[in-house]
Amino acid sequence: MNLDQTVAKQNLDKNHSPNLKFKNVDYGDCKWTKGFWADKFKLCEEVMVPYMGEVLCGDIGHALNNFKIAAGEKQGEHKGMFWHDGDFYKFMEAKTYVYGQTKNPNLLEELDEYIGIISRAQEKDGYLQTQIQLRSEVDRYENRKYHEMYNTGHLLISACVHYRITGQRNFLDIAIKHADLLHTIFMPDTKHYGRFGFNQTQIMGLVELYRTLGDRKYLDLAEKFINNRGKYKVEHHSTTEGYPIGDMVQERTPLRESNEAVGHAVLALYFYAGAADVYAETGEKALIDALDRLWENVTNKKMYVTGAVGQTHYGASANRDMIEEGFLDAYMMPNMTAYNETCANLCNAMFSYRMLGIHGESKYADIMELVLYNSALSGISVAGKEYFYANPLRMLHNTRDYKAHENVTETPDREPYLSCFCCPPNLVRTIATVSDWAYSLSEDGISVNLYGSNSLDTKLTDGSPFKISQDTEYPWKGLVKITVEECRKSAIEICLRIPVWVENATLLLNGQDIGIPIISGSYAKIARVWKKGDIITLDMPMTARLVEGHPRIEEVRNQVAVKRGPIVYCIETPDLPPDNSILDVYLNGDSELQVSYHPDFLGGICTLETEVLLRVDKGEGMYRASGRPKFEPYKTRLIPYFAWSNRGQAEMTVFIPIIWNTDSISSKP
Repeated sequence: MNLDQTVAKQNLDKNHSPNLKFKNVDYGDCKWTKGFWADKFKLCEEVMVPYMGEVLCGDIGHALNNFKIAAGEKQGEHKGMFWHDGDFYKFMEAKTYVYGQTKNPNLLEELDEYIGIISRAQEKDGYLQTQIQLRSEVDRYENRKYHEMYNTGHLLISACVHYRITGQRNFLDIAIKHADLLHTIFMPDTKHYGRFGFNQTQIMGLVELYRTLGDRKYLDLAEKFINNRGKYKVEHHSTTEGYPIGDMVQERTPLRESNEAVGHAVLALYFYAGAADVYAETGEKALIDALDRLWENVTNKKMYVTGAVGQTHYGASANRDMIEEGFLDAYMMPNMTAYNETCANLCNAMFSYRMLGIHGESKYADIMELVLYNSALSGISVAGKEYFYANPLRMLHNTRDYKAHENVTETPDREPYLSCFCCPPNLVRTIATVSDWAYSLSEDGISVNLYGSNSLDTKLTDGSPFKISQDTEYPWKGLVKITVEECRKSAIEICLRIPVWVENATLLLNGQDIGIPIISGSYAKIARVWKKGDIITLDMPMTARLVEGHPRIEEVRNQVAVKRGPIVYCIETPDLPPDNSILDVYLNGDSELQVSYHPDFLGGICTLETEVLLRVDKGEGMYRASGRPKFEPYKTRLIPYFAWSNRGQAEMTVFIPIIWNTDSISSKP
């Protein structure tokens, strides 16, 4: 480890946030060894990141070209969305994570090349926004619709990650110069800039810079951006024209007074995640009280069974503010028109990850896991090169105009490139770093948050070395074996998350039941003096089960979804007879759901074999006379939701009407 890397690690160690019950292990301490996440990381390393590099560094994505033009090294004009710089920073972050696991020197050389171009594109005072620098008609911080704050946040985050993993300052110095300019402009109270800080990734970025450098001014500025929301009169002026105002950008209600998640889902959840980062440093009770209320509102009233959020592309808030890509009222959960932007789903997991650190409660890891296996991975093909922006729970043929306007983000198939490219690098960087979420350090030991075969070689909070290995076929099987490889001689606590879906789990130590309570939706805690070779065995039976929605979710009344372990399932038309629509399918409530693993199908998945009922008496017209329906049984399979749309254009649904044998239904309790 060179001097810069040592300094980087020391800075990270001494800046452990004081208000966290669970703290991060260092990136790279956990490595996937085999199975589901090892396969996804390998695909990320070998396909996702290289392909994304080809796109973003070439003429299709044009992101690196924008920096080259701003640096005077290429002729041309800015192409891509206003937030394209930030998307490139996320790609760089993903590549840095892969380097952190593989130590491939070629990746570091490529990153250095990008950083050199970005450095030359940066203006002398630290300003760096190619969408502004290359447009003569627009001034700096003239209008918030140009997403300068979004780009800033991802610049700061990516640069801090790069410094911590590589020990090099070349990217970090760019970020510092830019953040110092931001502090000069936005720290003073001004009416012009007071409402500017929307799309609040800069809050997370500033906190990361504070954690990396220890300079309080960055944390103060992050807090200033939070304090400004809801402080000013909501009306259009020069900085807001051309973009929705009010609830859309979370500026009607101060965060500390908020009870309901409103507006653009990505903006909201990045805001909440940033505020959670600030709380981790300051411990302000009003902040965490608000975040607790907002987390409950999102997960219990506005979240889909897949962990997805952001119910609509277009809508309105209770204050009649226009909403795009965002939250609707509680329990208003359409399936076919569900927007569920991949970024929003990922932000839901990121927010929960921060809340897990603050509270140390398993319910937050439950949401992380739910998103990762369902509404996150649904955003990318099993091949790793095609993407979804929106993630509906039902898809029908010929029901929407997917070319209604230039920037339609809903598509019937995954696409190899999206002009609005925020989601793909967000997902790829998450896949690259999900090993960092698997474990957390606590004051008394370590917690196991996510299951997957891996090795962990880390240091406990007292600095003592700790090594364990995890062996499992999760999420397809619920048996997990954890072996202690090295531990200090005094007692520590190993906490294992018992997912909320678990029933009748068993927990053994060295083959013996030690009487530890196993409560679904909590951590099972084993405190003892550990010795090398100790084996913890957790067995979580995975039975496919039916899930119904809250009675107020009108769209899923008398329908069910199917879930096994953390995986939500769906049915897709390639598994139906020709000329049958998803709308013809009913589940047979008395038919078993039989598990079958297929290593060479859709990247290796468990399917659920069952009998469905296909309705054959199809009426005509918007409303039609009804009688006793006629059905034909058909044996088919359900596939994981994340694996749909990998066999050509298809119809799909998660929620399915169900037919029960009325003879088995009793009116008696």
